[in-house]
Amino acid sequence: MAAARFRFHGELGDFLPRERRGVEIDYACARAASLKNAIEALGVPHTEVGRALVGGAPATLDRTVREGDAVEVYPWSGDAAEAPGARDLFLADAHLGGLARFLRMLGFDTLHENAFEDAEIRRLASQERRVVLTRDRELLKCRDILAGCYVHERKPEAQLAEVAARYGLAERARPFTLCLRCNLPLAPVDKSSVAVRLPEAVARSHSTFMHCSGCDRVYWPGSHYDRMRAALGRMLGRS
Repeated sequence: MAAARFRFHGELGDFLPRERRGVEIDYACARAASLKNAIEALGVPHTEVGRALVGGAPATLDRTVREGDAVEVYPWSGDAAEAPGARDLFLADAHLGGLARFLRMLGFDTLHENAFEDAEIRRLASQERRVVLTRDRELLKCRDILAGCYVHERKPEAQLAEVAARYGLAERARPFTLCLRCNLPLAPVDKSSVAVRLPEAVARSHSTFMHCSGCDRVYWPGSHYDRMRAALGRMLGRS
């Protein structure tokens, strides 16, 4: 065994028992164990780690834990070396349907199916290099999930604010460009081609329409549009 000392900073303490928060933790692990192995054995998913220091020097999570190591672990931040938010592709697990809808509303490609099993989530995350959004910390410990976010908040509105702040989404949002049902890009459609499908009041008062080629839905900026814009603005802290 290799005995090392760990200290977790900031919000990483949320993953630890109360008695281990903000204090040094003595931990013995197998001599072949990496920092990732040890950190996750203590309860913190690797996706939540921004940087690690060993003896004050930067270290990768692949580094082998050695006898007497003093390890400082800091939370993920937007300036992390391999910030996953740059990809803007998300996968929300079965419990985050509301968050997925809000992200699509902002124009971010977000996969979500209630039927997704963990194996399918891991496959899609790896193949499509998606950021996995979940409240399942064990899922985030899987090696094939390279980018992920443990969502602390419980209500969709607060979850969107949390994820948007973490990945700087407000600056890159393209509201109302994706279908809320299919997650496919919307395209402008001529009013004459959808006129027979429109309510009479909508046909009289609107001239701009968007169409989804996946589910054949037609969208237009009705009264709900302004309400959604205002709601998204509140969640992002912007007008």
